[in-house]
Amino acid sequence: MAYRYRCGECGYSTPWTTESDAEDRAVSHYADRHPDIAPGGTVQINRKDANSVGCLPVLGMAVLLLLIVASCQR
Repeated sequence: MAYRYRCGECGYSTPWTTESDAEDRAVSHYADRHPDIAPGGTVQINRKDANSVGCLPVLGMAVLLLLIVASCQR
């Protein structure tokens, strides 16, 4: 999973990253830009695997299987 924090005071948001890194960036942002305000805002969670290639491997295997079947039809 990937996490992103959005500032509650301005439009800043961290990039998608690990939970601890996003939290560190949000706290750093508040310290730099909003020093008199306690860190807040919202957390977004991306439940999809960022390193996933989706259905591409399955599609590739299906095409390969079709090519094998077509070549055996002679």
